[in-house]
Amino acid sequence: MVRTIVGLYIRELGDWISTAHLVSLMDTLGFSAQVTRTALSRLKKKGILEPQLLQGSSGFGLTPPGKHMLARGDRRIFNPRSMSDTDQWCLLSYSIPESQRERRHQLRRHLSGIGGGLVSPGLWIFPAYLRDEVWEILQALELHDHATVFIASAPETTGSPLDVASTWWSLDTLADLHNSFIRLNNVVEQPAAPTLAQSFVLYIGAVDSWRQIPYLDPGLPSYFLPTSWPGHHSAELFLRIQASHAEAALAFVRSAS
Repeated sequence: MVRTIVGLYIRELGDWISTAHLVSLMDTLGFSAQVTRTALSRLKKKGILEPQLLQGSSGFGLTPPGKHMLARGDRRIFNPRSMSDTDQWCLLSYSIPESQRERRHQLRRHLSGIGGGLVSPGLWIFPAYLRDEVWEILQALELHDHATVFIASAPETTGSPLDVASTWWSLDTLADLHNSFIRLNNVVEQPAAPTLAQSFVLYIGAVDSWRQIPYLDPGLPSYFLPTSWPGHHSAELFLRIQASHAEAALAFVRSAS
């Protein structure tokens, strides 16, 4: 939850937030000060936040890598995308020597983490709109010289498109994530005249349960998905919750500082 609060509000507060303010916000969500401080320590170790004193108050500032990470997250979390049936694909082919096996494993984890589909060892598929993120990963791991990226139209395969997609992506796992989000948040759309604090609690809960989904689900076209695919419903639900509660939640955060 601390990461969600930081991601949503630290930039709105001037790239700095006091420890006391974060503890207060987390208390509103039902978390202890110890839990909050432990989570802050993790964000510090990851290089996202750094301790800073401001006008005599202890707190945390957003680091340059943290700013980059949050900006990238904004694009995914708050602008869920889906391919049309005519959109292009990005294919990544690579051959990494055994001497760099650990970086090969890192590459696989990163590619899976942005919604890549594994076609075969050394060959991945993504929506073309993820091409820049693929290159960012290759360059960060210094593996761009071992890879080739292609932009292509719809793949031609044997078997049904749905069967093929199910071998490249874990559609059942993605569907479970969407259904879980819907179950957790379907009741929070229209509370009766919510207070600012209630909107804050509802919105933080929705963002926290949503934020991983747009990374893992690449937004596949309809021909790769079952007719009962829950992803469209969950995305619409998230956007409705955002429209209903985001402004009030921010007002609560400002009032609690």
